[in-house]
This record gives sequence, C-alpha cells and structure tokens, in this order.
Amino acid sequence: MRRTARRLADGREIIYFDTDPSAPPRQAEDDRELPPQPGPSEMRRDPLSGEWIAMAAHRQTRTYKPPADLCPLCPSSPGRLSEIPESDYEVAVFENRFPSFTRFPGEDSPEASAGLPTDLPTDAVVAHAPARGRCEVVCFTSEHSGSFARLSERQARTVVDAWADRTAELAAQEGVEQVFCFENRGEEIGVTLHHPHGQIYAYPFVTPKTAQHLRVAEQYRQRHGGDVFGDVLAAERSGGRRVIVDSEHWTAFVPPAARWPVEVMLAPHRKVPDLVELTDEERDDFAAVYLDVLGRFDRLHDSPLPYIAAWNQAPVNTGRDLSWLHLNVFSVRRSADKLKYLAGSESGMGVWVSDVTPEQVAERLREV
Repeated sequence: MRRTARRLADGREIIYFDTDPSAPPRQAEDDRELPPQPGPSEMRRDPLSGEWIAMAAHRQTRTYKPPADLCPLCPSSPGRLSEIPESDYEVAVFENRFPSFTRFPGEDSPEASAGLPTDLPTDAVVAHAPARGRCEVVCFTSEHSGSFARLSERQARTVVDAWADRTAELAAQEGVEQVFCFENRGEEIGVTLHHPHGQIYAYPFVTPKTAQHLRVAEQYRQRHGGDVFGDVLAAERSGGRRVIVDSEHWTAFVPPAARWPVEVMLAPHRKVPDLVELTDEERDDFAAVYLDVLGRFDRLHDSPLPYIAAWNQAPVNTGRDLSWLHLNVFSVRRSADKLKYLAGSESGMGVWVSDVTPEQVAERLREV
C-alpha cells in the first residue's frame, strides 16, 4: 500500500492510501482560501459523574446536508474544489475542519500552543481543560453514491489498513489516551454528509464506556482467572444461537444482552488489543465478514439500515492486557418504519429496555 501525506490550504493534514499500483502520484495542491483553524475547544469534568464533556461551539457552523454537487468529500474538479484536492482517490483521511477535539501542543500550527480562552467561567467544583486531541475524517471511496457495504473486499481491506495506520500514529502522539474509529450512516443517526465516510477521534482521556469495560474485565479476572470477552466469545461460538457469521478468524454475533433493536459484534478469535496488531490474514478475513454483515443489514428492510459502527480498542497507556478488540455495529431502526428512541429509562437512568430478544434478531439476520 502506498501512503502519501500532504497539507490542505489551512495546514490540516491529508493522507491518501492507494493499493492500485497504477494510481497517479498524489501531488494536487489545495488552492482554496480557508480561514485559520479554530483555537482549542474546552472540556469540563462533570463533578457528579467524573466524566469529561467537550464544548466545541464552533461546530455549530459545520457543513449541513449539502447537495451532491457541493459535497466536500468528493474529489475536486475544475470549478469545484473540495476537501480532497485530487481528482480521484481510493481512501483519503484528513483532519476534520470542525473538530470536537483540537490539536495538541507541539504540533506544527499556531493554534496548537494556545491556551484556554481567558473569558471561560471559573468554578472550584468543575475542572476545566483544553479539549486537546485530534479528529479525522476517513473517506472510504471517491464514489458519492456508494456505501461501505458496496465496497469490494480489496477496498474494504484498504480502509482497515488506513484505520490501523491512523491508530498507530495517533496513539504515538503525546497526550492521546485512546483512539476511536467509527462510522455513522443514515440521517436517522444524525449524518449530515451522505458521502461514504467515517471518523477517528484521538481522545485525551480514556472514554467512560472503555473505563467501565476495563473495571468489569479486571473484576472478572480476579474472580475467574480469565478474559471476560474471550469467555463470552467462546460461549457464543459454542452455543451458536446468536452467531451470524463464523469464519476462520472472526465471529459476528448478536450480543447476549443487546441494547439496540439490531446489534452485532464482530470479534477476532485471537486476543489483540487494537487494529494495529491484526495480521494480514485477519484483516482480509474481517473485510469479507464485515461486508457480509452489512449486506444482511441492508436486506432487513426495504431501505438501507442506518447504523453506527464503533471500534472498541484498548487505551494507549492502560488496560491493554484486559482489552479484546471488537467492532460493535448497531441500528436505531426497530422495524421498517419505526425507530427506537432513548426515552425516560435509557436517557434518564441508563437502564435499557429492549423491544426484541437477541435470539430473534440473530435468526432474522441469518435468514436474510
């Protein structure tokens, strides 16, 4: 795979990933006149939960549902310049123009060394800090009307390699504690750009969900002497009731206590902490299994299923021996014309109530 790093007009990095040996060199310049990148966002620590909340008011002005001929993720063409200066590409990754977390000190930008705004409220109870990190956009294909489910296995494998590349590089940056690769698809999820793409967040802290998983994994190890995720995976493969696909290196199954109307976990059979540690064979096999699962998602109803695909990777500096890489893919659509809303119990107390059983969902996904 050929990797080419360039800079956009405002200094943001863009990286092209090419597997086609006949692909032209990526040398196009970004000729747009862009305003400077925003200064650091703020984050505040909730004194009741201990969780960090990012405040990124500049994101109110981000691009919202542009027409296809103004899509910022399509390749540039004469008279229409986009975030991708090239006239074509395989996979492209660039720094988000409207980031939730902004660059760490030490990176090559005038904003990187700036501190918090001086007019922020001060409160002895609520901790404040710059929301340092990095947010990137991953364009899966240059085809505007495509989707991840319609990629070839080779194209999907290139995306996997891009995820792994970015995970390794971002994890090596000072101040990054966790790297999160994900995709939001569908307006029901809140997507405002329809071009097939995902995102990557490099957080300056371990996320609440991951911290909870690590606590449970540590407690399980102390009581049972094993890996909770590995034992769950072994039980699912042995029982088979909730398994959708079981390949040489990966198993896709509906979690036994699934929260969402449609939810599938994809896990490697070998314990690895992150995408970087996957072998070539495991990456190839994942591409095939994931495309199979997404195809089943899209055959459930008369229209493509909206979903969130969230990679669960080990934090950079803690809990790596407790972590088992897996991808969680879930949808808010509970029937062809109904959505699941997080109402009182879910939103107010964090107690989920499911309208279907995991076994019913697994059977339906196997049928399609």
